[in-house]
Amino acid sequence: MKRTQNEKISQIKIETLVVGIDIGKETHYARAFDYRGIELAKLLIFSNTAEGFQHLDRWMRDICKQQEKTEVIAGFEPTGHYWFSLGDHLKRKGHKLAIVNPFHVKRTKELDDNSPTKNDRKDPKTIAMLVKDGRYRDVYIPDDIYQELREAVAERERLQERLNATHNRVVRWLDIRFPEFAGVFKKWTGKTALLTLKIFPTPAKVLEAGADKILATWRTVVKRSVGIKRAQALVKAASNSIGRTTGHVASDASLQNLLAEYELYHAQHERLEQLMLELLLQVPNAAKLLKIKGVGLVTATTFVGETGDIHRFEHPRQIQKLAGCNLVENSSGKHKGKTTISHRGRKRLRHGLFMAMIAILGKNPEFQELHQRNLTREKNPLNKMQSIIALCGKLIRVFYTILSKGVDYNPEKMMGDIQQPVKIAA
Repeated sequence: MKRTQNEKISQIKIETLVVGIDIGKETHYARAFDYRGIELAKLLIFSNTAEGFQHLDRWMRDICKQQEKTEVIAGFEPTGHYWFSLGDHLKRKGHKLAIVNPFHVKRTKELDDNSPTKNDRKDPKTIAMLVKDGRYRDVYIPDDIYQELREAVAERERLQERLNATHNRVVRWLDIRFPEFAGVFKKWTGKTALLTLKIFPTPAKVLEAGADKILATWRTVVKRSVGIKRAQALVKAASNSIGRTTGHVASDASLQNLLAEYELYHAQHERLEQLMLELLLQVPNAAKLLKIKGVGLVTATTFVGETGDIHRFEHPRQIQKLAGCNLVENSSGKHKGKTTISHRGRKRLRHGLFMAMIAILGKNPEFQELHQRNLTREKNPLNKMQSIIALCGKLIRVFYTILSKGVDYNPEKMMGDIQQPVKIAA
C-alpha cells in the first residue's frame, strides 16, 4: 500500500489524466487536468445513470486521445453513499480512484479566487488539485467475500439496534402495566416468560386464568419441567400489582405487536449470524481467529470485513491507522501535549476492536497478564483505558500474523514481545 505523500505524487505522471468529480445524488460534475494543474477540457455534467457513466467514459477517452494520456485517476469526496455506483463503474474500467477529505476541500477552495464560494463548477477543480498534490487516500473497494462480510456486519448491527429498541419498549410496557413481572421472571425473553406475555400479559388476565391453567399452558410449549410454584408466584404478583389498568385493550395490542417484532428480528438475527459464519469460513485462515479464547464470530467477522484482503497491508501498523487507533500528540517547543489515538479511520473497526478487547480480558489469560503488567509496571504504568488501547494494537498484530501467514494462535509466542515499550494512549 502506497501511503506517503511523495509516493502518491509520484503516481501522477505526464501521461496521467487527473479527473476531479463532484458527486451528487442525481447529477455529477467533472473537470480534467494534467499533472501540472492545467485544465484540458470543459466542465462535464453527467447524470447518475448508465447513460451518464457512458458519457463520462467517452469524455475521458476523448481527452486521453487528444492529450496523449494513457491512464486516469479519478478523485472525489466520499459524499455519503452516492459515490458507490460511480466508484464501482470506474474500478471496472480500470481507473485509479482517490478519495479526498471534505475538510481539505473546504479549506483549499479559496486558493484560486480568494472567495469562500462553493459550487458545482469549483469543487471538481479543488478536488483534482488535491489529488495532483498527493493529498488523497487510496480507495479500497472490497471484492466478493470481503464486501459480503462488510454488508453482513452492517446488517447485523442494524438488527441489533432494532432488537435493543424493541427490548427496551417491552420493558417500558411492563414497568407501566405489570411491574411485578420482573420479580417472577428474570428475563422476559425466556421461553416461559415470552409465552406468558403472549397469553396472560396483564395482571387481570393472570388472575382470571389462575395458577393451574397457567401451568397447563406452559407445559404445552415448554418441554422442560415447569413447577406450580412459579405459576402461583405469578398469580400472587398479579394480585398485588400496581400496574395501570386504563386503556388496556390498546396497550395489549401494542405489546403483541412488540413481541411479534422481537421474534421477527431475533429470527433474522440468528439467520444472519449463520450466514456470517459461512462467509467467514471462506476467507483463508479466518477460522483460526475463532480459536483464540475470547474472540467470537462478531469480532472475527468485523475485523476481516473491515480490513479486507490482509495481503494489501505491508505492516499491522497500517491496520492500526485504518482503525484510528494510531497514537498522535500535539507538541510544540517546550510544550508536550497529551498523546491520544487519532480516531480517524473506520469507526466500526475501531469500535469492534475495543469491544472485543473488553470480552477478551474477561476470558483470555494471556491478555489478562499483559493488562496487569501494563497497569503495574514500575516505569510509565498505564491506566485501564490506556492499557486496553495498547492491547487493541497487540490484537491487531496477532490477527495480522494469523491471517497473513496462516499460523495457529500460540500463547507463548504471543507473550514473547511483552518487553517492547508501549506508548501512553488516552
